[in-house]
Amino acid sequence: MSDRQTFTYLSRTFEAAGIQPKTKYGQNFLIDLNILDVLSRGADFQRNDVILEIGTGMGSLTKRMSPSVGHVVTVEIDRELQVLAARELASCPNITMLTCDVLRNKNHLRQEVIDAISEKLAANPGAKFKLVANLPYNVATPIISNLLTVTPLPERMVVTIQRELAERIVAPPRCKDYSALTIWMQSLCDCEILRDLPPSVFWPRPKVFSSIIRIIPNAEKRARISDIEYFHTTLRALFFHRRKFLRSQLATATQDYLSKPQVDTILGELGLSESLRAEQLNVEQIIELLEATRLMTKKANDQPD
Repeated sequence: MSDRQTFTYLSRTFEAAGIQPKTKYGQNFLIDLNILDVLSRGADFQRNDVILEIGTGMGSLTKRMSPSVGHVVTVEIDRELQVLAARELASCPNITMLTCDVLRNKNHLRQEVIDAISEKLAANPGAKFKLVANLPYNVATPIISNLLTVTPLPERMVVTIQRELAERIVAPPRCKDYSALTIWMQSLCDCEILRDLPPSVFWPRPKVFSSIIRIIPNAEKRARISDIEYFHTTLRALFFHRRKFLRSQLATATQDYLSKPQVDTILGELGLSESLRAEQLNVEQIIELLEATRLMTKKANDQPD
């Protein structure tokens, strides 16, 4: 791989094929092979791992992972690029190449991808599912977020993403980066930025910095949330107008099933001032708050008419 994934090699290969990187697909290729090693170390590859890679590109990371794992399912939306990658990966017997958009829509992954992962896991009892990828900026958030709602659940995700997004994921309360995504990720996972990346390690160069982030779902954290779907939906609604006061935010987020007096009761029982904002609450407080609204809703629905 020493002569692969360099600027010269990529630019010449693209020129020979008569194609160019496509901005609409967020195509920025890693041209520093040392970064591939950082991704690999963060993923802690085991011999029977089943890896999902989103954004095959020219197949350099795919080929680097192949000898160390059980199977790689790699997804590329660009058919022209997939043809080039297929040539690079022809000698790798443990790779499944899919040509599709990994997202069915912004809230769901494509079932074809999940089925491919499930099939390879079933064929390798005890195998772990991991996401390892140089993610396109424009789809990184829905991919990472939605993978926490599917079965099978990844054992870890080690990905390159825009640094601004990485900082949102690990942000503390009371700062501009703290958001519904922050709470969603931190309530279910252990998240750590492994390295920041300058634009110079990519071709074409993006206008922003990137980061490698490791996200490890935590079963103990997940067990604190009784209804994942309810939590996710209500959490996003709670931060839809993040500058509103907490009482107003919560009343709007739960307006379909709770009255304002019920909202006031919940805030009073939890000792939360209505003049707080949601961004001032830590992850544990948000979990406690949304569980209280869920229980209040369930209690109201269980009562006879």
